Amino acid sequence: MDNIVVVIDGKEVETHRENTILEAAKSVGIEIPNLCYLKIPEIGFKNNCASCRICMVEIVGNKKLVPACSTKVNPGMKINTNTMEVLEKRRNVLELMLSNHPTDCLICAKNGNCDLQNLAKEFGIRDIRFKGKIFEYRRETSLGIVRDLDKCIMCRRCETMCREVQTCEVLSGINRGFKSIVSTAFERDLDKTDCTFCGQCVAVCPVGALYEKDYTWDLIREIAKKDKRIVAQIAPAVRVAIGEEFGFEPGEDITGELITALKKLGFTDVFDTNFAADLTVIEESHEIEERVKKYLNGDKKVKLPVLTSCCPAWVTFLENNYSEDYLENISTAKSPQQMFGAVVKNIWGPIRGISREKIVSVSIMPCLAKKLEGKISNFSEKGNYDVDYTLTTRELARLLKQSNIDLKTLQKGEFDKPLGESSGASDIFGKTGGVTEAVIRDLYENLTGEVLENVDFKSVRGLDEIRIASLNINNQNIRVGIVHGLGAARKVLERLRENQEELHVLEVMACKGGCVGGGGQPYHHGDFDKIRKRAHGLEKIDENKSIRKSKDNPQIISLYEKYLGKPGSNDAHKLLHREYKYKK
Repeated sequence: MDNIVVVIDGKEVETHRENTILEAAKSVGIEIPNLCYLKIPEIGFKNNCASCRICMVEIVGNKKLVPACSTKVNPGMKINTNTMEVLEKRRNVLELMLSNHPTDCLICAKNGNCDLQNLAKEFGIRDIRFKGKIFEYRRETSLGIVRDLDKCIMCRRCETMCREVQTCEVLSGINRGFKSIVSTAFERDLDKTDCTFCGQCVAVCPVGALYEKDYTWDLIREIAKKDKRIVAQIAPAVRVAIGEEFGFEPGEDITGELITALKKLGFTDVFDTNFAADLTVIEESHEIEERVKKYLNGDKKVKLPVLTSCCPAWVTFLENNYSEDYLENISTAKSPQQMFGAVVKNIWGPIRGISREKIVSVSIMPCLAKKLEGKISNFSEKGNYDVDYTLTTRELARLLKQSNIDLKTLQKGEFDKPLGESSGASDIFGKTGGVTEAVIRDLYENLTGEVLENVDFKSVRGLDEIRIASLNINNQNIRVGIVHGLGAARKVLERLRENQEELHVLEVMACKGGCVGGGGQPYHHGDFDKIRKRAHGLEKIDENKSIRKSKDNPQIISLYEKYLGKPGSNDAHKLLHREYKYKK
């Protein structure tokens, strides 16, 4: 029998013998306070190092209290979660933790979203009886992530995410005793490590020790300059997530309200990143078509599989770990963010007589790695970047709130033309498998010369971390792989290196679920159902679009006819493609 019976607070509970006390209690609605513990089974994340000791409970017959998060149940075990001793010890532990923690909650980046703050509120802590010591560590600020190690509570969630799920192994516990923190080897800055800036450590940090570099005030200063053209692009994952900060359900499409909000903020032009996603599909599908045709015609030297290039954290991961093996495989197509920036400053602006220096190009993204991608030197001209500022979903929500703009009260607006028109294929870019499905819709017609009637390729959908699909196109078997999470990407790349897998195309997104689960999205606090609903929201937007293939977007057709020529042309390569860095 896999199930056993235990007694929790006088109530018989049937639970799996491998469960912890905390899991058994939660299954019957008994919530045991905890801080370091976090379990997200959908992505293989479990942190139960029992370091915080907030979840202490009493086992009848034991002399000492035990941590519920790491103590497995035994048959007949009698557990008390609410005795006087348990409550006193929990309160003592919480006060001791607070005594060593900075008290600048009002100006902390995690204010209102802090698990430690919430526990102090629930326990009614009004006075701290103990005098602790706060060690003053250097605050590290990179282009994407800020580390404020004074606030590290040694919960080790970030370490588990970085080492076990993403397999980047950048973060680990250092020092001993009261000086223990999670940091990098030799306390290097993140940009001097193999960090990909995926931001998943930020997504699971319970306090303000990790947060995104905020550029909202810089943007406010730019908006105040009357001689500047403030241009926004909104990523698909943002529109189905930002509403959570304003009382909407996860996955609810609030594109129209968001456009109106940005206009109220002072943006002169509000465009859609999806326009550039359609452009990415055109260029990437052309690249895939060329390589696959050569391979099927007998050229075995062609580099396959073609690796997608939309996710900057994945690109950095590849550069850091597999430069010699697979850097020639990755598509040279820029990400939608960078294609959009290039089009705005090199085509859209000049047509209107606006110099690039007068355009402030702002991307609204679900991602922290996008902040660094925007500052790659190749994506600039004489120091003027194609994308000037990248704001996360959370940053935009804060900016709207401090500007007294409530999305719930706004009418729906429409994207400005011409860079606001897009197909449904571009909307699904924001979820795992979406890039592959969007590309296949165009690739099918390019290879067969036939009109694709059913554009839904459900075989590439889902949330399994590794999905392989075989597609019969023009009597040829095209094998595609879809991966989300960098640990899963490593597994597939190792299989490819050992010739244990044969693929023509491989899509990788660094964050679980894709961009909808990005490190800059509203905090999910371990509830993966929010990410699932956001992905479903993008599928619904796609289904309701009248145009569902990127090649059918009339504005994309016009762009090629007037400025770019054909997909893969010299002009297209100059504007829409990039190079990568070999790292050894």
